[in-house]
Amino acid sequence: MTNPNSTATSHFHFDFKTVTGIFLQDEGSTNPDTFDYASSNFGLINRSYPSDPQDETPNPSTQWPRLAEYITHLNTTASAETTYKLLFLGRHGQGVHNVAESRYGTALWDCRYSLLNGDEHGDWFDARLTDLGVSQARTAHEAWKRQIKNGIPRPQTYYVSPLMRCCETARVTFEDVGFPGTQKGEFRPLVKELLRETLGLHTCDARSPRSVIAAAYPTYLFEPGFSEEDPLHKADLRESDSARDARFFEFLSDVFANDEHSVLSMTAHSGAITSILNVVGHRRFALETGGVIPVLVKAERRAGPPPERVVEPWFGRPLCPGEGCVKN
Repeated sequence: MTNPNSTATSHFHFDFKTVTGIFLQDEGSTNPDTFDYASSNFGLINRSYPSDPQDETPNPSTQWPRLAEYITHLNTTASAETTYKLLFLGRHGQGVHNVAESRYGTALWDCRYSLLNGDEHGDWFDARLTDLGVSQARTAHEAWKRQIKNGIPRPQTYYVSPLMRCCETARVTFEDVGFPGTQKGEFRPLVKELLRETLGLHTCDARSPRSVIAAAYPTYLFEPGFSEEDPLHKADLRESDSARDARFFEFLSDVFANDEHSVLSMTAHSGAITSILNVVGHRRFALETGGVIPVLVKAERRAGPPPERVVEPWFGRPLCPGEGCVKN
């Protein structure tokens, strides 16, 4: 699906690659199921960089500042068509819909309950955070505060999905964290339409009107052309994984073409982060709710449209157990 707000062009495209060996999450030996980003410096590996002074040995206390210097070095020495950006990808905390899926099981959730607006336990249209979800965002907040003391490079742009669970996760995570521009009442991330969870069918992944989001988060900024009503949700079809990857190729192309900054924060969803990692060639690394993964990305700008990719069509509601075959 083409974003109505996109500035993409067919005159050039980006080739994205992950710069590996920077974070533990890059390594095949790191188990996503047991990895704890908050207690491991976000996974930053203690190592030297080509930009380090020749007589300096790796020192954990200088690791973040030296990484920031290395990224500056990479961008300074790269060709005019190449840029490097450090992306901090954060998944929203636990939402009401996550609890509902666990309650009913994934099969019944996908075929029946995800199409509803809620049940007797609560509503999940544009699902909000649970108390645990807020606590997970606070864990991220405290993790950022600890890394500030270690010299972590601060995000220069904050992007957030328009869905309420991400808007709240970003607020709890970054408001008053100690970075310039993140004080209480001043946190001003940019809401991006394409930074959404897998589109369609599931009411938890449909978004609220712009006016509702703006009323709940009055300091948040909206990208140009952000519409009042949701232009992307389809009640009868679900976005395929390959179509989602294509959407996030477009999203990253927009960001890399228009954002001159080198350190970016993106608060999004499990499907969104899965697709971003796919687009930049990172190994699959599933995040728990509230989790954070940093990725250093190299983007080379190349002439002409991007190579054709196989994009599978959107699909309808799956059958529930016992429903039998659908007649054509």
